[in-house]
Amino acid sequence: MTARPFPDWRNIYRDQAAERMPWYYPELDPDLDSALAARGISAGRALDLGTGPATQAYALAECGFDVTASDLSEHAVEQGRAGAATRGLRIDFVQDDILRSQLSGSFDLVFDRGCYHVFEPATRPQYVEAVARLLAPDAVFFLKCFSEEQPGEIGPYQSSPDDIRHVFGARFDVLAIERTVYQGTLPVLPRALFCTLRPKQA
Repeated sequence: MTARPFPDWRNIYRDQAAERMPWYYPELDPDLDSALAARGISAGRALDLGTGPATQAYALAECGFDVTASDLSEHAVEQGRAGAATRGLRIDFVQDDILRSQLSGSFDLVFDRGCYHVFEPATRPQYVEAVARLLAPDAVFFLKCFSEEQPGEIGPYQSSPDDIRHVFGARFDVLAIERTVYQGTLPVLPRALFCTLRPKQA
């Protein structure tokens, strides 16, 4: 699979207004909202992985979660902290590369809304191990990524349900994979998968 060109993730939040980015969505992701309600999850230590514009971190904190938000971009982290202060929210913002993560677990909930699907396939096992290490034994990992039904060779890598099971199956039980869309600022919303996973018990 040919490597795809992506923005400079370290500086994109310095060079562009978050509200204009394709993945910007100001509310809690509807798929995450539904999944939390269906599973009766309303509290705990949550990690917003690849927080970007921090909207999901804000929303989770407003719901009562103890939130840590991480991103590769120092500028995203700085803007997230400023936004949390303006909203009166307590969120721990951390600059971190999940492939070389310095974060320490254990989290009850991890949400990835667009981080995983920018990694080249060769790095996915490293990603899986990093996320698994951060989760409490009974935690839930929610992953939203582009699906194989999204046409084109531009943008994030697409995954099929079988791809998700193959990549994550050794370390996670795949509880559900739902076909959905990726809410944001694009006029036609990209097709996505919303996946619910739980770390395998030893």
